[in-house]
Amino acid sequence: MARLAGREPASDALTEERQAAVAAILRAPAGSPPSALGTSGPQAPEPAEAELLLIRRAEHPADPWSGHMALPGGRRDVSDASLLATAIRETREEVGIDLEAHGTLLARLPDLPAVVRGRRVGMIIAPFVFALRSTPELTLSDEVAEAVWTPLGPLARGESASRYTYTHEGTVIELPCLLVGERVVWGLTYRMLEQLFEVLHA
Repeated sequence: MARLAGREPASDALTEERQAAVAAILRAPAGSPPSALGTSGPQAPEPAEAELLLIRRAEHPADPWSGHMALPGGRRDVSDASLLATAIRETREEVGIDLEAHGTLLARLPDLPAVVRGRRVGMIIAPFVFALRSTPELTLSDEVAEAVWTPLGPLARGESASRYTYTHEGTVIELPCLLVGERVVWGLTYRMLEQLFEVLHA
């Protein structure tokens, strides 16, 4: 297992392109030893020993990702000192987890352009990976319909890989996805998790 390289920029320059950040939050399952989360340093838990937090976004007509499975996060506020600060703030607001108090930053994954219906929408999303030292009770905001902890190992090994049928401008497209029970993880969140799996397998 490769160590995830922690990368915490002091700030991210504001650009004309809109910015957002999300948090991929890992925890050890109940009953696992504290070392499973690498409390001695910024080390990734083994995929077989870790769980990942996913949310289902609430249905909203103004949200292009309405109802999608996602990672906690959202748009950067002008008051956010960095995109890391955005990920921390949005996680606290959406699911009630204070990553400064309960989490360890493991890595910043490569930024991704936001895409809606096959087109870029002028937004860059920065994914950050955290390991929880302890798991507080989740408190969901109105923007979150559901939150679920799911084992990371089967996702990383491709055991839940499937195809999602999507209709774009009258054309039916089959896209790669991951299944979490009956939930479908596809699109931007799928791409972010693929980046995470690449790092974990390195």
